[in-house]
Amino acid sequence: MPEGDSVWRAASQLHKALAGQTLTGSDFRVPRFATLNLAGWTMTEVVPRGKHLLMRVEGPDQRKLTIHSHLKMEGAWQVYPPGGRWRKPGFTARCVLRTAVADAVGFSLGIVEVVRTEDEDRIVGHLGPDLLGPDWNPDEAERRIRSAPDVPIGVALLDQRNLAGIGNIYRCETCFLSGVHPASPSSAVADLQAMMTDAKQLLEANLGPGRRVTILNPRGMPVGMMAGRPGYWVYRREHQPCLKCGTPIRRAALGKLNGDEERDIYFCPQCQPLLD
Repeated sequence: MPEGDSVWRAASQLHKALAGQTLTGSDFRVPRFATLNLAGWTMTEVVPRGKHLLMRVEGPDQRKLTIHSHLKMEGAWQVYPPGGRWRKPGFTARCVLRTAVADAVGFSLGIVEVVRTEDEDRIVGHLGPDLLGPDWNPDEAERRIRSAPDVPIGVALLDQRNLAGIGNIYRCETCFLSGVHPASPSSAVADLQAMMTDAKQLLEANLGPGRRVTILNPRGMPVGMMAGRPGYWVYRREHQPCLKCGTPIRRAALGKLNGDEERDIYFCPQCQPLLD
C-alpha cells in the first residue's frame, strides 16, 4: 500500500500539472459518478491528507467540489501530455481529468468519490495529525496512542486515526530505529515522541525522486542504496543479517488484539526486545 510519502509526491505532481487549469473533460469510471461532467470547472489545488488525495475544483457558478481518491494497495495517478499514450491498461482507469496542457489518469484507485468541499471532514475528519501536513501535532498524536495502552505499538502506528501517513514499511523501520518490538504494547514505549520524530524524518527524506530508502546519514539524507547496501533496515529482509548486530531478521504477523487485519512485521530479535 502506498504510504504518506507516495501520496505527497502524487499530490505534488498533480498540483503542478493541474492547478489553475480549466478542465476540458472528465471521465469517472465508477457507477455513482459516471454521469458527472466537470468540463469548464477549474482545478484550484491538489493536497494530500495522510494517504488520501483531495483534488479541489470550482465551477463557473462558484460551486466547490472535491474529488477524493485513495490509492489503497494498487492505485496510482499518472500525468500525460494531452492525448498521450497511457502506460497502464485502460480498463484499470477509474478517473480521467483532461485539461489543455495535461491529462491526469487515476488507475486502480481504491476509492473515487466527489463531495462538496465543505463536506471534506466527512471523509478525512477522523484522521489524526498528518506527519507531512501543516496540522502535525506530536502531542495530540501521542495522546491518541496513549488512550489505548494495550494496543501493540505496531498496530497503533498504522491506525490513521492516531497519526496519518505511516504504512507498513515505515512502522517496521521506525520500530527498529527505536529498538522496540512492534508487538510491544504502546504503554511500554517510553519515548513515543522520539519514535514519531524518526517516522517524520524518514517520510520527509523520501519526498524526492528515486527509490524509498530508510537508511540515512547524520544529515538525514538517504544513503542506503549506495555501494550495494540495502535500502531498508529490516523491511522484507527476513533471514538476512541485521545491519547493526548481525542477527538474522525475522518476519511475523501482527494485527489488532482480536486477530483481525494482520500484516507482516519485520524485526531484529536482538535489537528489538519484546517489552511488557
